[in-house]
Amino acid sequence: MMVRPDTQLRTIIRAMTEVVLPAVDPANQMAQEQARVVVGTLLLMAERLPLQFQFDRDELQRLTDFAEQLAGVASGGPRTSDLIIRLAADARAGRDVLERAKADPAELVDTVRQLRAVAGAVVDTVFADDAAASCRDAVWHAVLTMSRDQLLRERAWVLPQGFEQDPSSLPSLDSLLGTAAATG
Repeated sequence: MMVRPDTQLRTIIRAMTEVVLPAVDPANQMAQEQARVVVGTLLLMAERLPLQFQFDRDELQRLTDFAEQLAGVASGGPRTSDLIIRLAADARAGRDVLERAKADPAELVDTVRQLRAVAGAVVDTVFADDAAASCRDAVWHAVLTMSRDQLLRERAWVLPQGFEQDPSSLPSLDSLLGTAAATG
């Protein structure tokens, strides 16, 4: 299952360039042009995806700085005063978000990969070292639980692709990621 967007984009670009584009009628210039626009857009997305978080964080930093500056110099009647109070509060909220957004997404992905590798090595070693049966059973149970939960998350992630026979049997992605309450 491909859940990482960078992998999905590479697969889509390859399918477009190796299968779809060659199959488009060369006499249909508009279709040829639009297929190239799709490929170009996908290439841009693939190139920019790793920078999206930094771009958004930079924009929030700049807007927060601007909001604080604006709140410090603006004045006027009651409507302006009310909006300045709201702007200052939103700038404080922006600072809070920036403070919590210090880890780079690449660092997060690298840490996930490292934990996967070391956890896998521990599992392998427990069984290679012929650990006690109770230990092997506990490790086996932990691996099955983690695998079941991960597979459920991944199935919910790719649900829009339409491969699930009974989509209603899956919990929502928001509930699995713990974002339902945070966004609702």
